[in-house]
Amino acid sequence: MRSRVSLLFVAPALVLAAGFASAQQAPQGGGAPQTPPPPPLTMTSTAFVDGATLPTPYTCSAKPAAVNPPLSWINVPKGTVSFTIITHDMEPRARKGIEDNLHWMIWNIPATAISVPEGIPAATAQLPDGSLQSQPGAPNPGYRGPCPPMNVSLVHHYVYELFALDQKLDVPAGATRDDVNKAMDGHIIGHAVLVSVFHR
Repeated sequence: MRSRVSLLFVAPALVLAAGFASAQQAPQGGGAPQTPPPPPLTMTSTAFVDGATLPTPYTCSAKPAAVNPPLSWINVPKGTVSFTIITHDMEPRARKGIEDNLHWMIWNIPATAISVPEGIPAATAQLPDGSLQSQPGAPNPGYRGPCPPMNVSLVHHYVYELFALDQKLDVPAGATRDDVNKAMDGHIIGHAVLVSVFHR
């Protein structure tokens, strides 16, 4: 009698233990194992590392003139149709406004691109690959080298932002930053940031 009673208690315990182990191994919700999210869009430069001082060739201290740094990226989101790059100085706030100091804006970079080369001609608004540059109020539409006030201790932060978009932007050459921002709104599927610092 004693052995029979023991078996009656042991058997349900084994069933419960097996069920617990199965529950631990099975994915939540009873569905297939979840696919991990894709790695984020990431931008780098061979000219500087994130957070480092921007080298002289890419600033207003360059002779004869500044050129844009090389930029490259990986982990392009699925569905990307074009890229936009916006470069700006985070410190200035002209007229107490929300916008800071724009230094470069290039959009409709083809989705097949994984980089932009150093020294894109600053005087050319439309590039051979169909991308467009704009720098309203500047002598040229392209890259304008960072040029903070001299002998000021404040270090300025220059942000290179890359946007992956699910469409091309219907924005003409000569567009303002506000034009580009409005056209991008609702179409950003990836974003990467690279920061440099500079002061004179």
